[in-house]
Amino acid sequence: MPLGIRIFLVYFLFVGLAGWFVLSTVMEEIRPGVRQSTEETLVDTANLLAEILRDEVRAGTLDQGRLPELLRAYGQRQPEADIWGVRKNRVNHRIYVTDDKGIVLLDSSGAAVGQDYSRWNDVYLTLRGQYGARSSREDPSDPDSSVMYVAAPIRDGERIIGVVSVAKPNASLQPYIERSQTRLTWLGAGLIGLGLLVGGLLSWWLSRALRRLRDYAQAVSEGRRAELPRMSGGELRQLAAAVERMRTQLEGKAYVERYVHTLTHELKSPLAAIRGAAELLEGEMPAEQRQRFVANIGNEGARLQQLIERLLNLARVEQRQGLEERVPVGLHDLAEELLQAQAARIQAAGLRVENRVAPGLCALGERFLLSQALANLLDNALDFISAGGLLRLEAERRGPWLELRLFNQGEPIPEFALPRLTERFYSLPRPATGRKSTGLGLNFVQEVAGLHGGELEVRNRDDGVQACLRLPVVAD
Repeated sequence: MPLGIRIFLVYFLFVGLAGWFVLSTVMEEIRPGVRQSTEETLVDTANLLAEILRDEVRAGTLDQGRLPELLRAYGQRQPEADIWGVRKNRVNHRIYVTDDKGIVLLDSSGAAVGQDYSRWNDVYLTLRGQYGARSSREDPSDPDSSVMYVAAPIRDGERIIGVVSVAKPNASLQPYIERSQTRLTWLGAGLIGLGLLVGGLLSWWLSRALRRLRDYAQAVSEGRRAELPRMSGGELRQLAAAVERMRTQLEGKAYVERYVHTLTHELKSPLAAIRGAAELLEGEMPAEQRQRFVANIGNEGARLQQLIERLLNLARVEQRQGLEERVPVGLHDLAEELLQAQAARIQAAGLRVENRVAPGLCALGERFLLSQALANLLDNALDFISAGGLLRLEAERRGPWLELRLFNQGEPIPEFALPRLTERFYSLPRPATGRKSTGLGLNFVQEVAGLHGGELEVRNRDDGVQACLRLPVVAD
């Protein structure tokens, strides 16, 4: 399972469980919280009524006053109140008064006058000087029919002469409870969803950064050129820098070892030729033969110098992971410069040259490297072109790429050699001299193409050989 998914699952489990626990706990507290608040209001109301009714209960004139009429009028009122989005169209309080024996003297509903309520907890406890409250179902089979009763004592000095009880159906509180639960559910779900979204984005960002580092390390381990990914996080940036330092040190060590072996192998032949010629020159020989051995020493020395220079150029390119600059490079003018530099060689061979690269056509890259790459292609083409043959340069834009083609008229490349042309130190004998080159030119061109995100292709044509260099094109 990918690391990002595992991180997200752990985060999802933590946020989900924490959100569920908090939400369920708060949900369970809403109903008792609303009822506790309502009970506190009923306590205040009952005690207020106890003070109002004290004189009439003491005088025994409760049923002769205006209170029964007022309670009936109260029960018929329609408040038409909008309480936080809940519409209230009727009053819900029931008020009854008992004497010191628990007999109902007054009932706002008119249903219990004369009944003995001394057994109900609200009246029973209040008459004994305790806090009296109860919750009873109007329908024993319906849990939603419960009614909350809160009583207060009516006192004459220190003596309790009666009880006033205020009741409120719990069903009247249900709309407020449901509204709070609904809003809390949506809010909780939104917060959990937002938390999961943040967790998902965090997991994606972290896994993406680690995946880029993994791809970079894998590319380096496979010997492919790759640029160090840019990291925004502090620790990730440090990790990327550490990986890059490790790559540089390991590659540097391996690179030096490989080039030491390569250089010693390639130096054996010219050094052996120079040493053999030097030993022969120590003896007596005709001047003409001596001159020939001296020339051989000079040729082999030049070959050594060329080999070392090309190895150094190739080493610099291979060690680079990216371009130092990306600028538009005019290919027509670059081709003209290189053709002028080879003018003497072209004229001596009687070649026909065509520069068909359109003026203003540009590739995007590093001019110095592109110049060296094209110079290597041109030098290679001049080595294999037939005397009086055609040398043609042309370029064509295809989508985001620009194809620079160099054609030289001459013998085709053997089929067995085509796949190996860009191998380091692989070379074919030159038709004019029969000697091989260092075998580093096309390998250098391939490395430059790779640095630019392009590629090199060499193939036979009907009347010659064509090298095609694909490069990024400059947007118009």
